Amino acid sequence: MKTLIKSRKNEVGATAIEYGLIAALISVGIIGTVSAVGTNLSNVFGAVSTHLSSAVSSANSGS
Repeated sequence: MKTLIKSRKNEVGATAIEYGLIAALISVGIIGTVSAVGTNLSNVFGAVSTHLSSAVSSANSGS
């Protein structure tokens, strides 16, 4: 009976470690994705800002 209980405790510990590893891997994936999307989004907003500045400059010099 003691061996059965000890075996069950080992399985619970192993399961907790597995869930922890899965959560860590998911976190790393999310961080990488958010970082890549953030960089791309920053580039897009930079391009939009440049084009808007050019448009405003053109509109002001044409008047």
